[in-house]
Amino acid sequence: MTRSGKPDLGILLLLADQEFVRELRAHTTAQGFDDQGRSDGFVFRTLSDGPTTISRLAERLEITKQGASQIVDDMERRGYVERRPDPSDARARLLHLTDRGRAALSAARRFHHAYERRLRNRLGDEAVDTLRDVLTEMAGEAQVSTPHFRALMF
Repeated sequence: MTRSGKPDLGILLLLADQEFVRELRAHTTAQGFDDQGRSDGFVFRTLSDGPTTISRLAERLEITKQGASQIVDDMERRGYVERRPDPSDARARLLHLTDRGRAALSAARRFHHAYERRLRNRLGDEAVDTLRDVLTEMAGEAQVSTPHFRALMF
């Protein structure tokens, strides 16, 4: 609590994030995706733009190629992504979402849209738009505008 008796803003942000993720996990589990890892959503959104290489994925996620390979190996084992030969470079392999991966991404996107609709219904458009503006300010416009972040938006 702060001196004013209100909950600490940082704690509220943390709790809101945890509740959002808990609800997202419950939704995707109910849709048959009970085996998702913490990084899966970032990979889904990156690959939703189309196939890419491990190197490019690592760059977009701002992790090492080894880290990206470990994530992809695990997601491939769970049936969310697959590696295929690059038609323009026989030495390279491209990462693709499988049908299961596209379905999991679609389920998560439906949840995101429904969550925002629910907030808009409860709090009104102005409050949600203000919340979005406040969060953008907190994150920093430069951060929100990076290619890394923009790849995750849609």
